Amino acid sequence: MTHDYSLLNRQLAALLDTRDWLTNSAQTCAFIMQQVPDLNWVGFYLQHQPELLSLGPFQGKPACHPIPFAKGVCGAAARTRSTQRVDDVHSVADHIACDADSSAELVVPVVVADRLWGVLDLDSPRRGRFTDEDQAGIEALVATFIERTDLA
Repeated sequence: MTHDYSLLNRQLAALLDTRDWLTNSAQTCAFIMQQVPDLNWVGFYLQHQPELLSLGPFQGKPACHPIPFAKGVCGAAARTRSTQRVDDVHSVADHIACDADSSAELVVPVVVADRLWGVLDLDSPRRGRFTDEDQAGIEALVATFIERTDLA
């Protein structure tokens, strides 16, 4: 199934009508959860302390908190500052299983002025859910979030 990420990006840009990070991160999660099919969790993890991610705004079941950079897919995205796309999270040795229903994961780092602000985490109950197109589309949505939000 193909999604029109350029349309989603324009819609997200219009939705983010404030510079407030809390409002915009909550809206971004809700928008992605509503518009992108086959997801069971969408949320931000924020870096408030060195080598540690803290739970931020999200949509879905209660989540794991905190997440060390040394563990899991979110930790790997934070540690490497690169997008992590995993077709089967159960094959990842140090995967943090917050929700047993999650099978695939896409995590995009949020980097502002060479500083890690946090990561955007998407989980799906469907193995192999995320394609190259999804990765590029979600990375573009994250870029729009960064551009329209004060993340100092």
